[in-house]
Amino acid sequence: MTKFINPGLVSTSRRNVLRGSMLAGAAAMAGAGAMAASRAPRMTKANAASTHLHKAAAKQVAETTAKPADLSGYTRVRQELVAPPFAPAHEQVATGGPKIIEITMETTERLMVVDEDTGASVWALTYNGSVPGPLIICHEGDMVELTLRNPADSMMEHNIDFHASTGALGGGGLTHVYPGEECVLRWKATKPGCFTYHCAPGGAMIPYHVTHGMNGAVMVLPRDGLKDGQGNPLKYDSIAYVGEQDYYLPKDDNGDYKSYDAAGDDYADSLDAMRTLIPTHSVFNGAVGALTGEHALRAKVGETVLMIHNQANRDSRPHLIGGHGNFVWETSFSDAPMTGMETWFVRGGSAVAAMYTFEQPGVYAYVNHNLIEGAMLGATAHFVVEGDWDNQLMEQVVPPRPFAT
Repeated sequence: MTKFINPGLVSTSRRNVLRGSMLAGAAAMAGAGAMAASRAPRMTKANAASTHLHKAAAKQVAETTAKPADLSGYTRVRQELVAPPFAPAHEQVATGGPKIIEITMETTERLMVVDEDTGASVWALTYNGSVPGPLIICHEGDMVELTLRNPADSMMEHNIDFHASTGALGGGGLTHVYPGEECVLRWKATKPGCFTYHCAPGGAMIPYHVTHGMNGAVMVLPRDGLKDGQGNPLKYDSIAYVGEQDYYLPKDDNGDYKSYDAAGDDYADSLDAMRTLIPTHSVFNGAVGALTGEHALRAKVGETVLMIHNQANRDSRPHLIGGHGNFVWETSFSDAPMTGMETWFVRGGSAVAAMYTFEQPGVYAYVNHNLIEGAMLGATAHFVVEGDWDNQLMEQVVPPRPFAT
């Protein structure tokens, strides 16, 4: 049995209730005469306002007299989501009429190692078990129909806010699911581009969930595919999906990272760390080194890669060391792409697409060019590119040697 309390939309399980009872009993037996302090947040004015906002959104839809959506002319297709950095199978140019893209996501709470060198870990709050959540791809005019499931053994309530959608707080007001519940949400993709989605239960739980990994991206392609500024078609050979995640992991008095028994146990400590606005880690795809070494992204000379970069919380400045952004869409696919970019900008709470055709073999570093975050906090990925070197583009004329004085 799971019991829920709602001071800022928090849930506690029977296990936590029992844990609190044992702590209180131990304190009484020791003569402390005080109950163990609850770790649940207070219902602050901000949390109360946020809770009211979500309830109001759901109430408005429940009381609407609007007619059901007309789905005539739509074809239903199933999209099998895959773990990042990969993308689901899709058409770059839509064939046939609009589709209803059926997807399923499960809100999974799991312990993840963030940095093996320091032992830093986090009870990640995820969609389908990955940070970031899976990339969803559709075309303008399609509908996305999501079945969202919260497993019965979860500790928390979850929902989802699609920045690409219209109404009800991006769907956040209609998708609150407690452990053991599921819901179905359908929304129409009316604007082409790359967009963030994230969990938004209300109040301080919104940044708590987002900074624990519960975010991802949707790409809404134009029906006739991507184009350059002159209207010429652009094609890509593969997608590299990168989610930049800022973590605020609590430390003890000795400066060591704390560990916790279950998701949510770090809530009070995490809020203290989050209020500093200084992340302990800024990583790609959930952990330090997740896209380097044997996990590096791979391509060949002459191949075109569409890099999709999602950052749900903070600004970022991606840069491909040794390459460029041949075409970059910082905003809508309806706008002409920027060209020949050295570094591009990802606004916090958005996703950006950048296209590059590799011209030289070797290892390329894809970094957040806030180099403190890129080199020291973990925001680095590698592309390993195979092919033949072109001395016309770069040549080592004289290797390093002593020079005469």
